[in-house]
Amino acid sequence: MPDIGVFHPQIVHFVIAFLIGGVVLRIVSLFGRPAWVGPAATALILFGALASIPAVQSGTDAHGVAERIPGARPAVIEHEEWGERTRNLFLGIALVELIGLGLARNPDRKKLARGARMASAALGLVGLLFVYETGEHGGRVVYGYAGGVGTRSGDPQDVTHLLIAGLYQQAMQDRATGNPRGAARLIEEMRFRAGDDWTVQAMAAESLLRDREEPQAALDFIADLDVPADNLQAATRLGLVRVDALEALGMADSARAVLDDLATRFPQSLAVRRRVEGTR
Repeated sequence: MPDIGVFHPQIVHFVIAFLIGGVVLRIVSLFGRPAWVGPAATALILFGALASIPAVQSGTDAHGVAERIPGARPAVIEHEEWGERTRNLFLGIALVELIGLGLARNPDRKKLARGARMASAALGLVGLLFVYETGEHGGRVVYGYAGGVGTRSGDPQDVTHLLIAGLYQQAMQDRATGNPRGAARLIEEMRFRAGDDWTVQAMAAESLLRDREEPQAALDFIADLDVPADNLQAATRLGLVRVDALEALGMADSARAVLDDLATRFPQSLAVRRRVEGTR
């Protein structure tokens, strides 16, 4: 069987939609109207149950990369186990639906058919709890351990994006917890990994000023950058770093001149307007 791990997110979301919709419609059908709700419920539950088979298989195919992340294996296994439980339960519910469909064809077995529908609805409610648990554990794999993030596409650049995201989040955490030197080291690594990204360059300039407390170094760094003239965000962000650095050096007049120039060139910039208002 071909490896379908790359399609796991797409398949899983179809399964979730089918099963939730099917169970909700099955509950509504117990009230008798509208007539189309019952057949629709059966169809959605059957589709969802059948789709859960490739959903579990795709998860099995995709788990190898996620399991190799240090500390992630227990979370991956829990997600897999809940996925298998959900598949098995809904395959059973699908069988109950088919039995109810067969019973409904016999006028003498209408009560039994209704009983099958009620059983399907009751099991379906339990099944939705299984769906929730499966999704919750899957979310933990992705958001807690970055399982599959940066690796699913097979593009090496996505791994760099993953690393940059991790460095950024840890740098912000270090800064917030009073470890500016740690933040500075991580931002420097970001610049090494993605130095052609102007947002990283802007962060590096800010870090020289804020984390290392070296305003002159920040000014020198900005002077060496070649920022596109039409890049509003880059120009305003780096311009405001220049303002802060000049103020830190005690050059208030120069700082004001740079700020006035930014306000003239970029009157639409909210950040610049706020800074101008704050200096009044």
